[in-house]
Amino acid sequence: MSLPEFDAADFIRRVLAEDMGSGGDVTSAATIDPDARFSATMNCREPIVVAGLDLGAAFFRALNAEVRIDMPVRDGDQVEAGTVLMRLSGHARAMLTAERSALNTLQHLSGIATLTRRYVQAIAGTGAILLDTRKTLPGLRLLDKYAARMGGAQNHRMRLDDGVLIKDNHVAVNGGVAQAVRRARDANTGLQIQVEVDRIEQIEPALAAGAERLLLDNMPPAVLREAIALVAGRVPTEASGGVILDTIRGIAETGVTYVSVGRVTQSAPAVDIGLDFALEAVAS
Repeated sequence: MSLPEFDAADFIRRVLAEDMGSGGDVTSAATIDPDARFSATMNCREPIVVAGLDLGAAFFRALNAEVRIDMPVRDGDQVEAGTVLMRLSGHARAMLTAERSALNTLQHLSGIATLTRRYVQAIAGTGAILLDTRKTLPGLRLLDKYAARMGGAQNHRMRLDDGVLIKDNHVAVNGGVAQAVRRARDANTGLQIQVEVDRIEQIEPALAAGAERLLLDNMPPAVLREAIALVAGRVPTEASGGVILDTIRGIAETGVTYVSVGRVTQSAPAVDIGLDFALEAVAS
């Protein structure tokens, strides 16, 4: 799991602290022998696209450095219900304490990857590329966007400093799309200038002012086709706004370069992943 900007150790500390509180796992401490060892199998209970395995395993290692973990699948794999995602063997108390944090993380990230893959498959063969957006859980953007990549999407802007994206409010404040684009060009940020347009008549002024990519917002397929014909390949185009599984294929078939979908990170349901434990025999 390559996320150079993500502080996994800090994330694991915070998540475990949230779950353990100041007293730790009092139930396991009260009911499980301190020397007991468990074997466990983590499996999915529905078809999923896997994301977050290394991070899930890190929760167990944080509480038991000697835990043995085998992962027969990899992030990005599409697997059927019943597939074993992880096999573990280690101290029972530590594994029980880490269980919920590991599962929550895997269920959330795999949920994003699974929904994303459905959108990617829906536009297969059209030539259009699926993009995610900044509609992510606060504090989890790097993880959410990683999961979207595992599902097959490309990442759009990670942060506000990744690119210039002129939207309707910027246009309104500047008095028009051309004025907003010219002002952005004069700022000399060195970043690509993307402009959101929601009417055909905004396209030529945006291009004439120097827009380098057009975001065609909330346009039905017929209008998208007209817009694509007008742009005529001069800049990449992106369709956005209210895209769902039932409509994305028709949108992608208009010839747009990209289709952005906020709901793959904003609204993806967690998938069903479980962890089944068994007490290991103690050597006599």
